[in-house]
Amino acid sequence: MAVLIASCGDGTNNSKSNSAGNKNINVSATRSTALPVYTYDIVKAYPHDPKAFTQGLLFHNGFLYEGTGGKMSRGDDYASSLRKVDLETGRVLQKYDVARDFFAEGITLLNGKIYQLTWQERTGFVYNVDDFKLLREFRYIGDGWGLANDGSSLIMSDGTHVLKFIDPETFLTTRTIVVNDETGRPLMKLNELEYVKGEIWANVWHSEEINKPNHIARIDPASGKLLGWIDLGNISPDDQNDDNEAEHTLNGIAYDAGSDRIFVTGKNWKKLFEITVRPK
Repeated sequence: MAVLIASCGDGTNNSKSNSAGNKNINVSATRSTALPVYTYDIVKAYPHDPKAFTQGLLFHNGFLYEGTGGKMSRGDDYASSLRKVDLETGRVLQKYDVARDFFAEGITLLNGKIYQLTWQERTGFVYNVDDFKLLREFRYIGDGWGLANDGSSLIMSDGTHVLKFIDPETFLTTRTIVVNDETGRPLMKLNELEYVKGEIWANVWHSEEINKPNHIARIDPASGKLLGWIDLGNISPDDQNDDNEAEHTLNGIAYDAGSDRIFVTGKNWKKLFEITVRPK
């Protein structure tokens, strides 16, 4: 299915100095803009299946729903799935195994349907939330990473700095936003998404590469403007300090709007955390 693609300008400033010898160059375009940074308090830690390579997370009617990734033939540890999970115990109550040809990615729930992306297969799935019955498949252009919704549109990341707003019926892209960091550079590797109180919260895959380990970006869904950072550094050291498990990164945000609760976890983490966020 065709997807509308919006192009973005390169942001080049074509203005010139009024004198060839003038060295008072305007450096505002490259100067970093200070953004609010938030930290966290842990309200409670819950068990999390360490075999779950978390790619998507959401909260609905008292339960967690989790999308896991993988298509390697090493058993369930590396299989893609959709799961309904008991919050208190971490026990998997319901599970749908995605075909091993697919590496599943982000999930979101809209109008009684769970939508799930795949990484490089350009195929998405739609399930009934009650019984995980597969209702349909859909196609899109590019990679599939994270998925959220604002109540009317699906919001999709693809590993770049661009977020796509997608019609949930036609799966056509209706608009895009561009996300840049404090210096105006593209904020790449936007990953798992959640819509929280009118903002898009985004995990940044391997955010330590931009000197912000385990940071979540807060994004304005109207403009793409970066509103601030949530520093979750050292929230789960037992899950993150093994050099042999470099992919055990923060990747899972779920928001319980009814009780105003935030949950976070990571790929193959042993714990899931309910947190509150406050200024750092």
